[in-house]
Amino acid sequence: MNIEGLKGKLTENRALSSLTWLRVGGPADYLFQPADVDDLALFLRELDPSIAVFPMGVGSNLIVRDGGLRAVVIRLGRGFNGIEVDGQIVTAGAAALDAHVAKKAADAGVDLTFLRTIPGSIGGAVRMNAGCYGSYVADVFQSATIVTRQGEIREIGADELNFQYRQSDLSEGAVLVSATLKGPIGDAAELTARMDAQVKKRDETQPTKERSAGSTFRNPAGFSSTGRADDVHDLKAWKVIDNAGLRGATRGGAQMSEKHSNFMINTGGATAADLEGLGEEVRKTVYDDSGITLEWEIMRIGEPL
Repeated sequence: MNIEGLKGKLTENRALSSLTWLRVGGPADYLFQPADVDDLALFLRELDPSIAVFPMGVGSNLIVRDGGLRAVVIRLGRGFNGIEVDGQIVTAGAAALDAHVAKKAADAGVDLTFLRTIPGSIGGAVRMNAGCYGSYVADVFQSATIVTRQGEIREIGADELNFQYRQSDLSEGAVLVSATLKGPIGDAAELTARMDAQVKKRDETQPTKERSAGSTFRNPAGFSSTGRADDVHDLKAWKVIDNAGLRGATRGGAQMSEKHSNFMINTGGATAADLEGLGEEVRKTVYDDSGITLEWEIMRIGEPL
């Protein structure tokens, strides 16, 4: 592949395992790391339209299958991780980590504290309508800048994304490059103390020192008193997994964590097939036990070996 004028780095047959938190997965046909938005737009304009594109964040919520990915993976880096705060408005590059956005906003007295313990970057948070403690990206979202698969730079609003529980409708092959959020005003010290307490509770209850990808399954469908599906309803994925006797269940090097049974971990040497296979075993056993069908929260992409 030869596209003249690119400033970023294009690598052929790039292994993806080192780029995911679970440390599994085969190679992508190509990995492109653009220098800036214009570089990304040029690349997508000139790229053969028949070639699939997969935008990849920090790999925190992802299983890449062992056979790899027949696509160009787009990974945004330093040119896409800026964070600016103006009053209640926070504009962050897609590669900015959720935790960094929450902390910088809090320092300026803007409450985006729900982002503090969400693993990953803002691009993924918008794409998946990430949420915690009953708050969601959709609640604070103002607009986003994307580069379409055709290489057009556009600004979009919430109506185009059609936010739903743990998902949005970002168009196929489009790459989100920045997002603008509006948070409530708060006291900087109080916001920081709240985040410190959240991190302490997370570390006490989740396997944060292990190779995991965050929550494996969505909480079973339910609705809060406000009438929308979210994380504050009573039925939790970890509970139905526990009830089915699956806390600590293993397959190869994959395990449902003893510390939090909705976290799947790579104990060392797990393949993507081990991890996905264990997840499917859990789904089947939970269904047999309770009639509840768990839905994956971790994205699985690529081909098996």
